[in-house]
Amino acid sequence: MPAETIEQLAAELAEAERERGVMPRITARYPDATIEDSYAIQGVWRDSQLAAGRKLVGRKIGLTSKAMQQATGITEPDYGVMFDDTVYATGADIPFDHFSNVRIEVELAFVLKAPLEGPDCTLEDALAAIDYAVPALEVLNSHIELEGRTIVDTISDNAAYGAMVLGDVHMRPDEIDLRWVPGVLSRNGQIEETGVAAGVLGHPATGVAWLANKFHQHGQRLEAGEIILAGSFTRPMWVERGDEVLCDYREMGTIRCRFV
Repeated sequence: MPAETIEQLAAELAEAERERGVMPRITARYPDATIEDSYAIQGVWRDSQLAAGRKLVGRKIGLTSKAMQQATGITEPDYGVMFDDTVYATGADIPFDHFSNVRIEVELAFVLKAPLEGPDCTLEDALAAIDYAVPALEVLNSHIELEGRTIVDTISDNAAYGAMVLGDVHMRPDEIDLRWVPGVLSRNGQIEETGVAAGVLGHPATGVAWLANKFHQHGQRLEAGEIILAGSFTRPMWVERGDEVLCDYREMGTIRCRFV
């Protein structure tokens, strides 16, 4: 894909974000677009946001569970960036109008205490580099029409990341069997989705190792202090204005938020 087309699509995505709008599928307009093109589009968009003063705080990994792959029809993980102005604490009121569309996913996030670099990063390497795990809800937000999306569309659109809500319980990887952390997701008092963290690639930190190895292909590494949102172990739940969301992670506490 020519550089000018990549820059044009990145600009369209930035405009869609500003206007809380949805643009036509990239793959409908450019059916030969590749995954490499999509990460290039995401990269130009990311750099424009950094130039505008936003601060990168971490990365999201998406499509790491069978539940999410079946929900989207996409069969490989992807990743995007997270900025400081998209992070909320449990109990937050979240402005519904900040998003084009709102879905919630149940995840764990990891904060790194050491850099992590491929090409041969293992789960054990990832666990050694993790300072602590914290429960998280991801707010999905798409600026590209949902019907017929492919992974090229999703990656271009920053892996459909909108925001993140973090819990207040921090646990080191040696304090808990992370595979068996549950998530019971409710909307307005009704349970909508349940899952366990092992649904993410067999262990939720496996995605952290995957991301380090993926970054190595681009000459990059994960840095100490970064938050890594590891991928959902439930299907996405649609949310409307006024909805109260609660997720119970058992010994890792609960997350509450409201869309206003």
